[in-house]
Amino acid sequence: MSSSGSKSARTAATMRLPPLPKLRVKRPNKTDANPCLGIMSSVLTCWASSGYSISGCAQIEQQLRICMDAPKPPKQRKNTINYHLARLYPQLIGPHKRK
Repeated sequence: MSSSGSKSARTAATMRLPPLPKLRVKRPNKTDANPCLGIMSSVLTCWASSGYSISGCAQIEQQLRICMDAPKPPKQRKNTINYHLARLYPQLIGPHKRK
C-alpha cells in the first residue's frame, strides 16, 4: 500500500500546468468612480419628482456645485506591471522551440 501511495505523491509533484501564451494582469489601473455621480443622481431625481422647482432642490444643487468645483485629485501614474511581466516572461518559461 505504501508503494502505490508514494507513486501517486510522486506523480502529483511532477504534474505541470499547461504553458501560458502570455502573463497579464487584467485592468491594473482601476479608475475610481466619480464622487459627484451620486449627488448628480439625487439632483436629477429631485427635479423629476418636484417638477423642476428650484425651491425644493436648492440644497442638493448646492452640494453638486461644491462637489464639481472641488479640485480634482492628481492623475495616477500608469501601472507598469504588464510591461514587466511581458519582459520577464521568457526568463520564467525557459528555453523552448520556435515554431
